[in-house]
Amino acid sequence: MTDYRVTKGEVQEDQITAAMEKCTAQVPSSIYLGMALASMGLSLGLSLAKKSHSALFVGQWAAPFLLIGIYNKIVKLHGSDSSSSIPLAQ
Repeated sequence: MTDYRVTKGEVQEDQITAAMEKCTAQVPSSIYLGMALASMGLSLGLSLAKKSHSALFVGQWAAPFLLIGIYNKIVKLHGSDSSSSIPLAQ
């Protein structure tokens, strides 16, 4: 059976990804959590105001905010390019 796993240092990210990660890594992870909680609260408010379509639309923002926050945290801790020898800022 063929082994399709990627090993450390086998693949490198491009400069666009590195530039985006450098910018987004400056945003505290708590901001994404706050945005997720705010979207849930706004969704609740819209639901109480009998605006169900808007409530569902805004309520679905919570999951992407949390996923972006997780990605942001992973990049801060490990970086996306494990072959890089430059240490990440702590």
